[in-house]
Amino acid sequence: MFVITAIFGVLAMMTLLWLFSIYLKNVSIVDNFWGMGFVMVVWICGLESETLFTRNYLLMLLVTLWGTRLSIYLMYRNYGKKEDYRYQEFRERYGRERYWWFSYFQVFLLQGGLILIISLPFFGIFKKTVSDELNFMDYLGILIWMIGFVFESVGDYQLASFKKNPANKGKLLTHGLWRYTRHPNYFGDAAVWWGFGLIAIASGAYWYSLGAVVMTYLILKISGVSLLEKSLSAKKPGYENYIKSTSSFIPWFPKRRS
Repeated sequence: MFVITAIFGVLAMMTLLWLFSIYLKNVSIVDNFWGMGFVMVVWICGLESETLFTRNYLLMLLVTLWGTRLSIYLMYRNYGKKEDYRYQEFRERYGRERYWWFSYFQVFLLQGGLILIISLPFFGIFKKTVSDELNFMDYLGILIWMIGFVFESVGDYQLASFKKNPANKGKLLTHGLWRYTRHPNYFGDAAVWWGFGLIAIASGAYWYSLGAVVMTYLILKISGVSLLEKSLSAKKPGYENYIKSTSSFIPWFPKRRS
């Protein structure tokens, strides 16, 4: 069954990444392969399925586009940089002499488990789809996915371009999509996953859409918006004013800034 194969596939991928991280002494590499983990899962589902329908092919295409773009962007962004400060703090907290093996459980297996849980819509779609027919929920899911993909990719591009300009050092990005939401890339990521969730609902795999709920919760409360807001509020002058004028997550017209 494709779920079992996916579990072993993710386990193998995370183990290899962990071994490579020991060699590099850099746990941050796991972030670069987050998107590709989902690409691997959806292709395992496709290759393990006896029959593929239109919805299955559509899902494989959308996941591959999203995951590949994300991983390429993160590799570009992180190339040549030191280990992320979060992992450096973990090294200090848990002990540098033992973190090489502790990180396998605390980072790599944890992220592998999250990939499998968040991939629930994929499992549901491949399990429940029995014909080439698409319905209204499929098209709504595709629309939401497209909106999310644009926000995430354009938001990342605008931020990378802004940071590339030395004149912007210490400044805030408040134009483009960042004028309407403080986190267009995170909003886009969540929207992409709600697109997958809606396609799962279209196939009749209702509870499998919980994967989108888990991803949204992680983005909002664990590793995304909440964590970044605390950091930026402390480091970026004028961020408090930006908070007052600009929507936190869902895009909306900005308020008049004082």
